[in-house]
Amino acid sequence: MRYAIVIEKAEGNYSAYVPDLPGCVATGATVAEVEAEIREAISFHVEGLREDGLPIPAASSTVEYVEVVA
Repeated sequence: MRYAIVIEKAEGNYSAYVPDLPGCVATGATVAEVEAEIREAISFHVEGLREDGLPIPAASSTVEYVEVVA
């Protein structure tokens, strides 16, 4: 599966979350680190859903950038 993630700059680190997997979050000192951590978090989250017999949400979020003229 391929999930969209959102990475945000925080005050001294980065955080990431998965819109399609509520509660699936990660932090890291760098963008590369938070990307690695969120991959692990997604795997752990999905594994937990399977073990609990819960449905695994389909990846349905999309990401798009828009240009704004200021």
